[in-house]
Parts: sequence; structure tokens; C-alpha cells
Amino acid sequence: MAQLSDRLNRLAPSATLAMSQKSSEMKAQGIDVINMSVGEPDFNTPDHIKEAAKQAVDDNWSRYSPVPGYPELRKAIVNKLKRENGLEYTTNEILVSNGAKQSVCNTIMALVNDGEEVIIPAPYWVSYPQMVKLAGGEPVIVNAGFEQNFKMTPAQLEAAITPKTRMLILCSPSNPTGSVYSKEELKGLAEVILRHPDLYVLADEIYEHINYIGKHESIAQFAGMKERAIIVNGVSKAYAMTGWRIGYIAAPEWIVKGCNKLQGQYTSGPCSVSQKAAEAAYNTSQECVEMMRQAFENRRNLIVSLAKEIPGLEVNTPEGAFYLFPKCSSFYGKSDGETTVNNSTDLAMYLLEKGHVATVGGDAFGDSECFRMSYATSDDNIREAMRRIKEALAKLR
Repeated sequence: MAQLSDRLNRLAPSATLAMSQKSSEMKAQGIDVINMSVGEPDFNTPDHIKEAAKQAVDDNWSRYSPVPGYPELRKAIVNKLKRENGLEYTTNEILVSNGAKQSVCNTIMALVNDGEEVIIPAPYWVSYPQMVKLAGGEPVIVNAGFEQNFKMTPAQLEAAITPKTRMLILCSPSNPTGSVYSKEELKGLAEVILRHPDLYVLADEIYEHINYIGKHESIAQFAGMKERAIIVNGVSKAYAMTGWRIGYIAAPEWIVKGCNKLQGQYTSGPCSVSQKAAEAAYNTSQECVEMMRQAFENRRNLIVSLAKEIPGLEVNTPEGAFYLFPKCSSFYGKSDGETTVNNSTDLAMYLLEKGHVATVGGDAFGDSECFRMSYATSDDNIREAMRRIKEALAKLR
């Protein structure tokens, strides 16, 4: 009998990509769907970065790149970490991968053994628990819900640690909630981590620059934490370069060497031209980053104000990223006469089919009371989407 591997059967498909695909299918049928399901800036890659890529093509940067990335790009990342984060790394402590998603997966595969536990605060990005399962590890989900602004406390972290705990995965600014850990909050978590000698933290900082409360804080800044932290970042969100597929880790050299060994066996080095574009992104003016950040902040303000006008939704104000994660459980058990909404996945499907707005149910992110909307789209789209959502939800009795 034809059968896929047990490893693959343990995995769930990506709910965000599934919703995006469904909305694309409806669009292909001529239905006007507003897609708020995918976390992707709607800006084009800035021109000066594209020019660097064109130059790289003309200069024949077209051969295999070193597995950990070009030395020039790793140097640019080292300079970025010093300039923007006050963190001292060497190029040997940087590994460039095919997107930050591979960087996360590399790290988990390199550090987690069969049966070891990885603490993941919920709501979480859909792929974290799946990657832990792929590595043979056990995801330990810690609920940090709406009432605590979706942030895990040091007491919750301490309570979740067992002799089998190997890693904590922390995403700030957060996908799917937009919550941002303050310096004080990170310091509290760092103190817990440092009490446990074999515990590491994977700090996913991909949304670093989409921050509405001032300076980004990294958990690697505290004394003793640089040896315990694996920072994951990349160019996709800050520079609108999702399709270029460039991410990196900054970590202790022994971890980088392990990830390098792994990457050398299954993808080798990232795209040569993309690396030259990323190098330009880090080494040239950062004006474009601030321009996009301001646009996202304006959209955040717009979507929050419109969402607060919808009866039945509870809304917090995200401090970063480009997601709103409102609480929608007041609609569970209600019906428009045709469709009954029993959970957040039902609600997302109802909004797609009846309101023609694609969102993602919170079940996929480990929070059954909320759903996710990406506001990485135009003001007009946000206004129209919220009008449709308000209208569709008003029909649920």
C-alpha cells in the first residue's frame, strides 16, 4: 500500500497557506476576495536593492555560493547587529539560509533530540510546533491569551520547564498577535533561562523593524544570554523581500557549525543574486524601512479603530508586525440561518464564503478564541474588508 512516511504524517499542512490558496481559487472564479490571510508586505522591493540585484546578474554572481552565505553579506549582518542592536558577533557566528523559515528549522533540527521538549507560547506562528515534531521533539504549548496581551510571563516559563526541556521559541514582534516584549519582560524571561544550563532560546526577530513602540529589544543583550540565544532574522519583512528568500541566524559558533553541516546536505548556500541584494539592503540607506514602518503604523491605527466598531469583537492594540488578532468567541454557537459558527476556523471560513474576506482562524495558531487578519494591504482594502466583516458578523444571531 502506498504510504507516506510517519514523519510526514505527523505534520499538519500550513493553515495560512491553505486559506490563501482557497481565496485564490475564489478569485479565479471571478469572486472579489480581499486576502488578509498572508503575512506579506504589499510594497515592492525598493529600487536601490533591485538595482544591486541587476548589477549582480551582470557581474556574473551566478555560481554556487558558500553554504553559510557570502562573507560580504555575513559581514553586513555583523555590522547591522552591532549598529542596530548593540550586539557583537563575528562572521563565523552568522549563517545565511533560504529564508528565515529555514533558519528556524535548521536551528530546531540541529539542537533538538527525539523526545526533548520545546516550549512555545501560544498564540504561535503555525510552523513552530510542526518543525519541532519534524525534529522528533515534543512541543510544549504555554497559553498566553488575550487577557495578558499574548505574552508569556517568567512564572509561566519556569512552570513549563522539565528535565527534558531543550529550547524556548520566542517571537517578538509576534506573528500572529503583533505583541512586542519590552526590555523588562525579556529580562525576566532571560533570568529564568539562565537558571537552567541546558536551555536555549530561539529568538525570531523577523518583524524587528515593524515596531510601533520605539526601539526593538533582543533577548541576546543580557549578560550570559548571547551563549544561549539563536537570533533569527532576515530581509523579507523589513525590506519587502519575501520572495528573495534570505534569512540568517546569529548564534554561538558551535551551533552555526551544526546548522552549516545540515544546510550543506540539503540545500547548500542561498541564491547568489538574492544575497547581493540583501547585502545592499543592509549596507545602504535605511529610509525605505522607516517609510514602510510608518505606513504599517497608520494601517494599524485604521484597522484597530474599525475593528473596535464591530459589536462582538474584542480588540487589543498590536505594538508591532502587521497582524490584528481579535477575540471572536462571542460569535460561537451563532448562525446566519445557513451556517453555524462553532469555532475560529468556522468563523474564518464564514467570513471568506459570506463576506469574501480571507482571514485565518486562531485554532491554527494555538488560540481558539481569536482569528488573524493581516493589514499588509492598502487603506482602501482595509476599509472595505472591515465593512464586509462587520456586515457578515451582524447576520450571526
